Amino acid sequence: MPKMIISVDGVVIGQVALAKDRTTLGRRAYNDIVIDNLAVSGEHAVLHMSDGEVQIEDLNSTNGTYVNALAIQKQTLKDNDVVEVGGCRIHFRARSNLAIGPGSARSAPGEFSTSIPLSSAPTESGALIELGIPMLRVLSGSNNSPDGQEGQDVPLQKVVTTIGKPGVAVAVVTRRRQGYVAASVMGNVTLNGAVLGTEAVALQERDVLELGGATRMQFVRV
Repeated sequence: MPKMIISVDGVVIGQVALAKDRTTLGRRAYNDIVIDNLAVSGEHAVLHMSDGEVQIEDLNSTNGTYVNALAIQKQTLKDNDVVEVGGCRIHFRARSNLAIGPGSARSAPGEFSTSIPLSSAPTESGALIELGIPMLRVLSGSNNSPDGQEGQDVPLQKVVTTIGKPGVAVAVVTRRRQGYVAASVMGNVTLNGAVLGTEAVALQERDVLELGGATRMQFVRV
């Protein structure tokens, strides 16, 4: 039986067995997979299962559905594909050892066949994981970014987000399968005080980007 392994920041918080022909995913409570995150639409995507294949379809969501870091409208999933919605990564496995049928109440540890509200999903340690929207928070100066209004924080909801002021300092933040990376485009750009070049560098929580010595922005999830 196919399943979706759900993780946030590299931590697996649950698994969902695809036991139905149609499985919905979104922020509203009536979805089969509930992701309580403002970056996720109320009805974000649907998973269709037929003849052993699973196809994911974006339901005209605001921020899009990504498979292996590429925006999709409708796509058949292959084993080990990674689906991204909001700040959540969902690893698709074409087969699992979970057996769920009529009258069966057994499941493997951490696996679910019904809706799982991810805003309060337990980890193996029993802690709660709160989903957050990744963004660049302005610590000083203004972002001067075409992707956001001047002086405001910049949600990282696109595959590529450009920040900075043309002619002074510009950097790009790109979403990849492994997370977010940053690279300099022009000018004096530093990451945690070290010069950032054109080669992409992975961003970690609380990292600080500085552009042109005037604007400081921190990578956070809120």
